[in-house]
Amino acid sequence: MSIDDLLTRPWFYRFELPDGRVTPSYIDASVEPVHSTRVAMMDRALREHFGTAMPASAIDIACHQAWFSTQLTARGVDRVIGLEPRDEHVRDARAITAAMGLSDRIRIEQIDVHAATAERFGRHPLVLCFGLIYHLENPIGALRVARALTAPGGMCLVETQVVPGMRGFVDWGNHRFVRPLKGSFGIIDETEETHGPEASTMGICLAPDTEALIWIMQRIGFSDVTLIEPPADGYEQHVHGKRVMVKGLVR
Repeated sequence: MSIDDLLTRPWFYRFELPDGRVTPSYIDASVEPVHSTRVAMMDRALREHFGTAMPASAIDIACHQAWFSTQLTARGVDRVIGLEPRDEHVRDARAITAAMGLSDRIRIEQIDVHAATAERFGRHPLVLCFGLIYHLENPIGALRVARALTAPGGMCLVETQVVPGMRGFVDWGNHRFVRPLKGSFGIIDETEETHGPEASTMGICLAPDTEALIWIMQRIGFSDVTLIEPPADGYEQHVHGKRVMVKGLVR
């Protein structure tokens, strides 16, 4: 596919092409700052963990059209593996990375997150999991995959929509056995939207609250699990804590 062909249709992201032209985007202008805000938060986490020496490789889980993969190579990551389940996103990601001359640095693999293994894809010093887990009916399983793909000494960044939390205690089988709630999930119905390019592939979505996400990441083996601060002028969802980015390290 030629660069001219890429410019004849809108994309989810605005890709800057080698000749300086930029792909048009089909998302509303008021939503576009979600991309730049996530990049700013990612950059903060990269600086804090890696300093000026970027990691040699990374995994981009649910890479969509591979925009964040291209952002990583622009920052000095040598090789990125993008994992993506949807046919159309795989085609788009491969076409755009080829047009940008990045096919030798960004490899796109079609696979559902729950089927990905370290045996197949290796373990990497950087793992991205952006905009995924709140579209899943098994978000904890996806986080376990992200943990398995993160190499010792590495960092995983999880970005997600979050829901309001519930606090308190629950009788656990009997009024004498009381357990504290560590967090909560909200059930979101996307069963009529599975055809949509940015929706769930299954339709039943479990979105965590912030405390649940942090607690789960700690329990499945991440250390130093912390929130990444959004820029003050960032996307309103991040600024007001309705979307979050969480960093988890692997010792």
